[in-house]
Amino acid sequence: MPNSNTACDTSIVQHIESGIANLILNRPEKRNAFGRTMIEELIQAISQLEKRNDIRCLILKSAGQHFSAGADLNWMKEMIQFNHEQNLQDARQLALLMELLFRFPKPTLCLVQGCAYGGALGLIACCDIAVATYRSEFCFSEVRLGLAPAVISPYITHRVGQNYARRYFLTAEKFDAKIAFNMGLIHETVNPEDLENEGIRLASCLLDAAPNALEETKSLLNHIIIGRTPYDKSVTDYTTNLIARLRVSPEGQEGLTSFFEKRAPTWQKDI
Repeated sequence: MPNSNTACDTSIVQHIESGIANLILNRPEKRNAFGRTMIEELIQAISQLEKRNDIRCLILKSAGQHFSAGADLNWMKEMIQFNHEQNLQDARQLALLMELLFRFPKPTLCLVQGCAYGGALGLIACCDIAVATYRSEFCFSEVRLGLAPAVISPYITHRVGQNYARRYFLTAEKFDAKIAFNMGLIHETVNPEDLENEGIRLASCLLDAAPNALEETKSLLNHIIIGRTPYDKSVTDYTTNLIARLRVSPEGQEGLTSFFEKRAPTWQKDI
């Protein structure tokens, strides 16, 4: 099949070659922060790729020095003005993106460089395999803004378990690639200059396997999840309603406003 290259606005780039689909977050000047446009474009791209029989695996990566700084600042500013219903619709789109990526029928691989904050960690957790550079840095920063990592929480806890989630969700500490590896968020660390080659090596391993066997094995893994899947409707309803409610709450409004005013929120105390 000939190479295929498409671009959706400037938020993502889609490149398909030899059965490998690359989805590239393409806002390096904004540290690949994502907002409504990028989320919609990723949903559209993943939905289209899901239908293609010539795709053997999907690689999610980013242009520039950072994987993703999380929510885009302009998107966050809009959240302050949104009512509950608007925030709910917004959260449902993010939830749909996470679900589509998690249950993508072919193997998925995530390559992480630089920072990965907030919702970006949900993208990592939704992929089957994740590789990061040893210099990568991670953070669930939501509680410092009066919010919660609600929509991504089912996928994070599915990946790393309650033990790590409880600490890093609640403290909003930054943590390095070694901790991310120990908790199971990523599968290995490499030198920054080796990240792309390691992605190619892992993709080659996937291409050596029988295509239908890979798809059936991934379906098997999703089938044997004990309890609810991360995208169970009751879980999705709870998490999307939670983040919508927090965004319009006094704390959520104060957290977002203080962030943009570059001041400490009213609840922050020195000890």
